[in-house]
Amino acid sequence: MTLDNLPFAASAPISVSRVALKARDADALAKFYKEVVGLAEIARAPGHVTLGTGGRSLLEIEASPKAKPDDPRSAGLFHTAFLLPTRADLARWVRHAIEKKIPIDGASDHFVSEALYLTDPEGNGIEIYADRPHDQWKWNGSSVDMGTVRLDIPNLVNEVDKGDAGWKGAPENSMVGHVHLRVGKPADAERWWHEKLGFDTVAHYGDAAVFLSTGGYHHHIGANSWHSAGASRRDKDRTGLAWVELVSKEAKAEKTLADPWGTEVRVVPS
Repeated sequence: MTLDNLPFAASAPISVSRVALKARDADALAKFYKEVVGLAEIARAPGHVTLGTGGRSLLEIEASPKAKPDDPRSAGLFHTAFLLPTRADLARWVRHAIEKKIPIDGASDHFVSEALYLTDPEGNGIEIYADRPHDQWKWNGSSVDMGTVRLDIPNLVNEVDKGDAGWKGAPENSMVGHVHLRVGKPADAERWWHEKLGFDTVAHYGDAAVFLSTGGYHHHIGANSWHSAGASRRDKDRTGLAWVELVSKEAKAEKTLADPWGTEVRVVPS
């Protein structure tokens, strides 16, 4: 995978490469990510669909028709965050969402980024966002100023004029900017990401959420216990997150790890 011309998130020593979901109806879920998120189908095999942009895989969907539905109170995926290259791209997506009447769960300005939230047909959270220029982020030592206020939708959609060509699917240099996980105890997640992968903590939301990154990004990984406090190890016989893959500029070989809740984290060399 080439990292040329990708957003700042990909310049870090370790960044997110792709996410895999286990689905009861892989075809229907793939259709949603193509029509709503704008991903392109890259490959298909029995029981498996690969979606992405620019020929790069961002999302793998694995069919598991007999799996139990995901439990939002358990450890697993809070959301997959698809990072668009520019604010204008996000504006085009918002106009697309308005035109197609796509249900939105929320819209927030996080100071470092602007984001919209939705849920796929099998209950997996999605964030679609664009970063503000990283040289405009405010830091207090090693902590980034990352809050949540209402997104100014009118201001955002005015980023592109009415004569703009509009949304044509996710641009080829889109990426999975971050993955937000449900965990039983954020402090345990924080320790694991420090010790196993050398991530830095960049923000806390009390003791219920922690945000971590490498290379000065606002976060490649989020971990919260808002609905999953005290959760035990994941039930592998459920839909939802199958694995998260990270790409590392320092890794010499592929390796697979499991966090304290059994979430599979793969690391591959860049």
